Amino acid sequence: MVLTHRGGSDEADRVVAAIQDAGGDALALRLDLAEVESFPAFVTALRQQIDMRWNATTIDVLVNNAGIGLFGRLEDATVADFDTLIGTNLRGTFFLIQALVPLIGQGGRIINVSTSLTRHVSPATSLYAASKTAVEALTRSLAVELGPRGIRINSIAPGPTATDFNGGAMRDDPELRSTLAAHTALGRVGQPDEIADAITALASVGMRWVTAERIEVSGGSLL
Repeated sequence: MVLTHRGGSDEADRVVAAIQDAGGDALALRLDLAEVESFPAFVTALRQQIDMRWNATTIDVLVNNAGIGLFGRLEDATVADFDTLIGTNLRGTFFLIQALVPLIGQGGRIINVSTSLTRHVSPATSLYAASKTAVEALTRSLAVELGPRGIRINSIAPGPTATDFNGGAMRDDPELRSTLAAHTALGRVGQPDEIADAITALASVGMRWVTAERIEVSGGSLL
């Protein structure tokens, strides 16, 4: 497994160690989706690492999980906010897929992480939701382009989840957690491993006939 990080190498090293302690093998490489110009060098480093580490020339699964959230009402949004958010969530995702498709083998899988906010609405989320809606449209379009190679591409749309996203608000703010939980069918905020389980399932052979789909993992948020 190859992990990427934007700059927090210590945290990435801890994740690598946890994977190794569990019996797996992993390495971490730096990657910032906002720095599209760095992608060729990243691909070169990735090729070298998977060859040296696993004697491999292709990758099986690409999970596009990196993204940012900038939230605010219409009147407060700036051009810089727009460019930063779209530049990372959409532009970066698109060009990273473009850069890595030559390394994805026959029958590979691509999973793009979206959000439940592409289905329901919430104040001050318009730019973020728009960027992820575009990612879902990209997913469907690329399913047609990549289908002849047997590559499946789908999107996972998490609901409120207790991660460090947006400063860890959904993890650390009890009042926010309670409010969000009240609007889910299962009555709670999700956990990171529940999103990971869904991604693992979608990458598995059991989902080999599924492509171009959006699968929401939200505990029944705002039904």
